[in-house]
Amino acid sequence: MLPLLANLSIALLHYPVYNKHREVVTTALTNLDVHDIARSARTYGLDRFYIVTPSADQRNLAQRITGHWQKGWGATYNPDRKEALDIIRICDDLDSAISDFQSGFENPVKTVITGASEWPDSIAVSDLKQRLEIPDTPYLLLFGTGWGLTKECFESADYILKPIASAGQYNHLSVRSAAAIMLDRLRGLQ
Repeated sequence: MLPLLANLSIALLHYPVYNKHREVVTTALTNLDVHDIARSARTYGLDRFYIVTPSADQRNLAQRITGHWQKGWGATYNPDRKEALDIIRICDDLDSAISDFQSGFENPVKTVITGASEWPDSIAVSDLKQRLEIPDTPYLLLFGTGWGLTKECFESADYILKPIASAGQYNHLSVRSAAAIMLDRLRGLQ
């Protein structure tokens, strides 16, 4: 297993995101996102994965899902799942995630946003990979649910990553798949 990469973490934002009508909404938490992104993050050496939602009900659901695998029967039944879900932090907003991640670093957290569309001044994944080699600067990689993070999120991020390119016109990956691809490109051994 890779050593923990303390200066990179992921945040999965459920707000502010668009729905298919370009309205700003809060999306629902999905069990698959929780498990799969945590497993990818842990596989690639991350020690934190933030689930961000302003909904108290959705935060409680996230606590129930993670708690099942962190304590009691779930933890003993599948210790690998427990290890993955142990890196999850549940927050009500992005500022809380940034504040939590900031602990232990003198340099400010840099936010890096992802999406399916091209943005001006986007950086390549290889550029971020190179920046991550400086261990005292923390980077929080932001993923959105629904139909993507809002324009304001992109405008306030420190960096915007170029989208994952495909060979065809269709470009609508699940957030779980996008997170796994990005982590492999940033931390993969090939």
